[in-house]
Amino acid sequence: MSSEPEPLAIEGMGGVRIVADRQGDQAARAVVFLHGGGQTRRSWGRAAAAVARRGYQAVTVDLRGHGESDWSADGDYRVTSFAADVVEVLRTLPPRPVLVGASLGGFTSMLLAGEIAPELASAVVLVDIVPNMEQSGANRIHAFMSDRVESGFESLEEVADAIAEYNPHRPRPTDLDGLTTNLRRRGDRWYWHWDPQFISGTAAFPPFEVTDADRMHTAVAAILRNGLPMLLIRGQMSDLVSQERAEEFLERFPQVEFADVRGAGHMVAGDRNDIFAGAVLDFLERHITD
Repeated sequence: MSSEPEPLAIEGMGGVRIVADRQGDQAARAVVFLHGGGQTRRSWGRAAAAVARRGYQAVTVDLRGHGESDWSADGDYRVTSFAADVVEVLRTLPPRPVLVGASLGGFTSMLLAGEIAPELASAVVLVDIVPNMEQSGANRIHAFMSDRVESGFESLEEVADAIAEYNPHRPRPTDLDGLTTNLRRRGDRWYWHWDPQFISGTAAFPPFEVTDADRMHTAVAAILRNGLPMLLIRGQMSDLVSQERAEEFLERFPQVEFADVRGAGHMVAGDRNDIFAGAVLDFLERHITD
């Protein structure tokens, strides 16, 4: 059993190199964490460690165009392409892993388990995402990711200021060196780690599926029809999944379990990792048996 994350690299669709970490018992059921747009696999660090300590294999993935994974040479950032990459990761793992997807990773999980490869997963956890998300919240995320994406930042202090403005309920980061996992250094400036094409609208194939609520609802219905358990974890202060949107989703799909995390915004795992990890582990222990 590995207690420290072990890096691995997989060839995704079109030869895009996908980087991931895994820890825990590599023969055990895998729990695969898929981050949101603009995040990296590092955002799951403490939750993945908690899952590994409980006897599962925890796998955290950098989606294409993010973190240490390759940027798509042909600008392919469709959600189906993210999902196709993850399918290649799943094929290297023990059968029937669990998908835990936040935001973009949640959309990826919906299409993977409900449309592209329904036979691969055993359960799905959606983290602060539903098909009919609040557009105002999505616009705020897009504005944050777009700002300075081309010009970059002169210093880590500027980066910390930008993050603090976006997440005012969180303390301003004090360990500025820790911010470098989300940045790339070019010349004398810092830039966000993601491919500018992903967020700027210049990609040849953007993630248009995130606006197709009907398609995503159909995928969720297929997941549940196939008997997979599903959990929605919402940040109680989220502006992407309001209480109204969560209630609409749960009324439409009453089989879905629900956890509302007090003191958390859209970045649930980062805001309240203790409650988040506890909700995931409780769900796993009730539904996943080997």
